[in-house]
Amino acid sequence: MEFLFIRHGHGEHLLNYPSQLNTVHPSLTEYGKHQVTLLRRTIHIQADDLVLVSPTRRTIETAAMLTEGMKFIITPFVGPRMFPQSPELPTLTCDHILTKKEITNQYEDVSIIDFDIDCWTEGINRIEQDIFEQYANQLLDWIGDRYKRIVVISHDGTITNYRILLGEEGLTREDFLGEAGVYRMIV
Repeated sequence: MEFLFIRHGHGEHLLNYPSQLNTVHPSLTEYGKHQVTLLRRTIHIQADDLVLVSPTRRTIETAAMLTEGMKFIITPFVGPRMFPQSPELPTLTCDHILTKKEITNQYEDVSIIDFDIDCWTEGINRIEQDIFEQYANQLLDWIGDRYKRIVVISHDGTITNYRILLGEEGLTREDFLGEAGVYRMIV
């Protein structure tokens, strides 16, 4: 099975870094849209791929551009997650996830997976590692072996956490993908 991790493009919260990190629900910038357009030339998402997307505006916009009308699933289990975890740091406003109601009101015909777990308020950003692993493993169990390729459109910290959960070792912030970055992993 192949995992294709994709980090969203440049977001509005990075226009005047770090003073805009508390922007609520930032969208992609024009530069971010350009990054995703370039990425679309090299990444070809197929109809039989499972596409999982973080419930933030910038990741949903990235997914919509990359899938070009194909269905994708929004799930808080691939939402923003701090890496490494640092209890003394607050959650940044730019990493607050959209609510289920906001998603269904703003995006037509979306699918959401949350396994009836109420993690929409806090998301997975700062939850304890064992709880994150429980949620992530539940998602991985749901995926099972039904898909040959899973595309995850998310955030650097989340992607790094999943890479570790899937067996990579020794990852640091130096392993972050950066804007519109891509990482392939065979498991």
